[in-house]
Amino acid sequence: MEQQVKKQNTEKREERIVRIMSEDIEGKTRLYPGLTKIKGISWGLSNAICKILNLNKDKKIGELTDKEIETIINFIKDPKIPNHLLNRRADFETGEDKHLVGQDLELRKEFDIKRLKKIKSYRGHRHMSGLPSRGQRTRSNFRRNRSKGVGIKKKSK
Repeated sequence: MEQQVKKQNTEKREERIVRIMSEDIEGKTRLYPGLTKIKGISWGLSNAICKILNLNKDKKIGELTDKEIETIINFIKDPKIPNHLLNRRADFETGEDKHLVGQDLELRKEFDIKRLKKIKSYRGHRHMSGLPSRGQRTRSNFRRNRSKGVGIKKKSK
């Protein structure tokens, strides 16, 4: 009786937390949405990883073997996917197509913003002043220390 219970427990080996690309992911989450927890992996790239590596999207991350986790990590480091899924096409410095993930993505983004500020471009000025740099309206949004209502009079008591 005890041997049967032990066999069932070893077969259903589900880890609580799995570490992929220096990101902790709960073992209960499914593979498809779980990969999107890693910074730099979108839903489209997560789908491509599952399809190219022939992994079941509905499989729990805790049920993955060490070999499967290793293949996912190797694929993320050097993805062989169409260019439109990459997040750094025609890199400013090298001119090549890359896909950055995790801390590399954050550092590169920070360096890009510093470069824009240094050359004093329009986008750099918008970043310096804390305003949107992609053409959004600023009348109603992006109001930090100002009153929320514009053109609205409060009732006097």
